[in-house]
Amino acid sequence: MIMKKILTSLTLILIAGSAFAQQDPLYAQYINNPMVINPAYAGLNNNLNASISYRNQWGGFEGNPATINFNSHISLLDNKIGAGLLLVQDQIGNSKNTELQAAFAYKLPVSDGTTLSFGMQTGFINFRSNVNDLNLADPDDPAFLQNENVTKPNLGAGAILKSERYLMGLSIPRLLNSTISTGGLDYQLYNRTVYLFGAYVFYLNQSIRLKPSVLLRGVSGSPVSVDLNFNLNFYEKYSAGIFTRNFNSYGLQLQAKLGEKLKFGYTFELPTNASVGPSFTTHELFLGLTMPTFDYHDRSFSNF
Repeated sequence: MIMKKILTSLTLILIAGSAFAQQDPLYAQYINNPMVINPAYAGLNNNLNASISYRNQWGGFEGNPATINFNSHISLLDNKIGAGLLLVQDQIGNSKNTELQAAFAYKLPVSDGTTLSFGMQTGFINFRSNVNDLNLADPDDPAFLQNENVTKPNLGAGAILKSERYLMGLSIPRLLNSTISTGGLDYQLYNRTVYLFGAYVFYLNQSIRLKPSVLLRGVSGSPVSVDLNFNLNFYEKYSAGIFTRNFNSYGLQLQAKLGEKLKFGYTFELPTNASVGPSFTTHELFLGLTMPTFDYHDRSFSNF
């Protein structure tokens, strides 16, 4: 009963903070490392983790989004808490956002093999824009009279329920309103984005596992975005799958373990004419490290 009240309270806090404006970076491989959208994943797999990813979205489209994400997190104090660091650079057109976040998570055993994690993250987001890179129809537009270089604080929150068979999470990585003033007008840098995701593992046989997952992404003023993923894992080493985002973009996901500690992932996305058209493809690369560091760290294979 207490657990239910905690979850309900956190849900209300997160949704109440969703007054919303510009969208967060997109990630296709979020299920391989939920840390990119939910601070509660910090240390949740009871290991030391580090990863870097690069996403080039809609290649060939002028001013297309490009995102670099580095993050590292570790389980501490007999796997009771987690701590992590997140560094992101996201560029769209003449605008570049750079953020540095520190994450902390508290892990609460719910039952044998099931853990509830609450996470917070805090840090700074730097926003830069260069108006010299734009071809303006109206050079006197007050919104584009000067370059911008503004740094704002950030606070995020999330919760994850995890077992070896399933993973469920709810988060808002950027809770604070971030606005700038230029030309006598106020502009919002970030809209609050709510993430709700879930995944489940089906053991087809001793060697093959099916992992379907879904991600709901909500921003005020926009329809809810839905990602559907279906991945097969072979021999705990190789994964292959397909996914769609709102049924107007489709993709292929591949991942392989390189030895015992490293894993490499690649995603190819093909948008349809309902999006930007199939001429502008998206590529996402991922390299991750997972290794036990302390005696209490987990040394067995984990589905999540």
